[in-house]
Amino acid sequence: MGKKDIAEKNLEAWNDVFADIVNVLLFKGKRLMKEKDLEADTKDSMIKADGELHEQERDVSKFWKNGEIRISILGFENQTVQDYNMPLRVISYDGASYKQELLDTNLKQKYPVATLVLYFGIKSKWTAPKKLRDCFKIPEELKPFVSDYKINVFNIAWLSDEQINMFKSDFKFIAKYFQTKRKNKQYIPTTEEIGHVDSLLKMFIALTGDKHFESLYNEGNLKNKKGGVTMCDIVQGFVDEGREKEREELIRKMLDANLVTPEQIANLLNISVAEVKKIAKKVPVEA
Repeated sequence: MGKKDIAEKNLEAWNDVFADIVNVLLFKGKRLMKEKDLEADTKDSMIKADGELHEQERDVSKFWKNGEIRISILGFENQTVQDYNMPLRVISYDGASYKQELLDTNLKQKYPVATLVLYFGIKSKWTAPKKLRDCFKIPEELKPFVSDYKINVFNIAWLSDEQINMFKSDFKFIAKYFQTKRKNKQYIPTTEEIGHVDSLLKMFIALTGDKHFESLYNEGNLKNKKGGVTMCDIVQGFVDEGREKEREELIRKMLDANLVTPEQIANLLNISVAEVKKIAKKVPVEA
């Protein structure tokens, strides 16, 4: 499994986030799924290809329990680019889950499987196939005999303000960020406290590839902040990082001009000579 998958999974694997996504996208905001009723799906499914067994694993998967009876399993598939084979992928995952049910002799009751494809693209809504039949060229005479299979795709960047406001978990920040980015507008952060700071930053890194999020995560200042972290703090981190880069660029230009000494720069900017020399040794990183 790639680093990107692991990072994306980190936030959605929290029960409060998982339940929140399902309650908003499937149940129109009704709180039908409870955190306490979720159990991690730890069973790996195996497929045989090229004469060998291969592990097959969803991005995130949970059992939704009713007492001691598992009544449903829902899986998330995170996509930042469109996959024209997604119906084949989903049916293979779902089929593997049903296969496990057939092999589980201790299972008291069979349960349905549902998979959600969360698409984070901003250039256009999902236009790739949403049904199994659309993946093939099928003769008209054969179509009645080929079973179809639809997938559930949710265009996160196209959610309405009303839908986004239904989210109670950190996923609200993800959805609002991508909606704003899709509209090409300035992101206005809120003062709502983030529940899973570390996981949220990891997911932003994985989905956006933005080095600013990575810098904030690596520095660790936000994760250790007392009094709770908000998106205002994250946006302020972007601003502070920008100012820091501007200051470093100014110091390099002053040194390159040979008009002032490191000691004079340190005195002017109220920093140590050692810090000036450290900045001088850094190779500027292009944005």
